[in-house]
This record gives sequence, structure tokens and C-alpha cells, in this order.
Amino acid sequence: MIVTLLGTGDSPGTPILNCHCRTCEDARRKGWERKRFSVMVQNNGKTVLIDTSPDLRRQLLDCGVEKVDAVIWTHCHFDHFGGFGEFYRVQNNVKVYSTPQIHEDIGHFMKFMSYKPVEVEAFENFTIAGMDFTLLPVNHPPVSAVGVKVEWKGYKVVVSGDTNVRIPEATLREMQNPDLLIVEALAPTGRFRKHMNAKEALELAKRLNAGKVVLTHLGHFFPPHHLAIKSYPVGEDYQSFSFGEGRLDEFFGD
Repeated sequence: MIVTLLGTGDSPGTPILNCHCRTCEDARRKGWERKRFSVMVQNNGKTVLIDTSPDLRRQLLDCGVEKVDAVIWTHCHFDHFGGFGEFYRVQNNVKVYSTPQIHEDIGHFMKFMSYKPVEVEAFENFTIAGMDFTLLPVNHPPVSAVGVKVEWKGYKVVVSGDTNVRIPEATLREMQNPDLLIVEALAPTGRFRKHMNAKEALELAKRLNAGKVVLTHLGHFFPPHHLAIKSYPVGEDYQSFSFGEGRLDEFFGD
């Protein structure tokens, strides 16, 4: 099983249009960026996307992906589902898994697309390509939102989804002891109604007893990547984690 961070940015990405802060300017000068959020999980020659970033066409081209076998949506914000239209005229009738409420929320925007909605209740296990998935309610007001648990051959990966610190206790129990925690952290510090900062995300990782943690959904509030990585386990676009034979390996590729 391979898990790839397709995009590690928040809703506007980095650099932000018409922003000339230190981080955005560093990204322009040095040619790096944070595309919008999506996580790719691959196993047995199949590809599953957790969220469909507005940058999805570029992300799939960069990773050499020609077919998506299934999608999971975590909530109805555009930076998490808007790229599903990149399948238009390329691939029809993709199975999309989410809760009934999230399907209803996103369905208003997706009437032009042919896809197969699969309604899954929270905490209900379902299997794709030999991997077991579970949708876990989180707290991202005012919309309904979930995190995702992925289990395969004794390994456990948890994607927090967009959430603040007020995650339900039932969800926290399901998230316990992940080999890899992919957790959102909008900024190093600060108080946010809908999101966590880096300190809160790392406290969550400690509470969950995560084997490895990587921060994602990062805003330009962090310093440039080469500086941020010295203080925080910030993720990077196309960073991948390979699971198998009793070990977790990390690599980069685009």
C-alpha cells in the first residue's frame, strides 16, 4: 500500500494569488508550491482518492495516474471536491463514497457529472482494493465533515480531515495508534473556529499515540518550506509512504 500527499495546501494554496508575503514570494522565486488538498491511496494496482483537489489534473499527470478507481469525499468545501470535474470527458461512473449528508451537500454542485454515489454511514467499514476504510465524524463547522481511517495488513493510516480540536470521543477511539497520522494544521499558532494549528495537531498526534505524523492543509502562515520543516513535520506535495513487509518507507516522486 502506498499513500501519497497530492496536495498539502489550504484552500487558496501557496503561493496565493496577489499575496507577496515572505512565504508566497519564496515559493515564486524558488518554484515550489502547495497544491490544494488530496490524498492518494494505492494498492493492488488500484487508486483511491481521499478528496478531489481543484489541482487534480496537474497532480494526476505529475504522478502518472491514468485511472481513478474510487473517491472518498470528506466534506463539501470546494478545495476538497472541486477537482472531481477533471474526470469530465475522461472517466465516467466513478464510485464516490461518503456519508448521505456529504453526498447531498456536494450533489448540488455536481449534477453535470456522471458518477456513482455510494452512501456510507459514519463508523461503517467498507473495502476497496483490499483496503478497509472507515469514515469518522470530525468538527468543521458549519458543515458535516469526516476523517478517514485506512487499514491494511495490520497497518493503520488516519487522515484527520479538516477539523478543529473538538473531535468526538468516539472518533478519537477509532483513530488511536495509527502508524501514520496525516493531520491538518492551518498555521503554526493562532485560534481558528474550523481548523487546528500546529501545536494542537501535534498534541492530537501525541494523544493518539501516532507512530509518524505529517502536517497538511498548510497555509502561507508557515514560513517557507525549507524553514518550516526544521520546526514542524510539515508535509510536501508528492511525499509518499510505502507500507509492507513490516516496515514504513518514505520517499518523494513527481
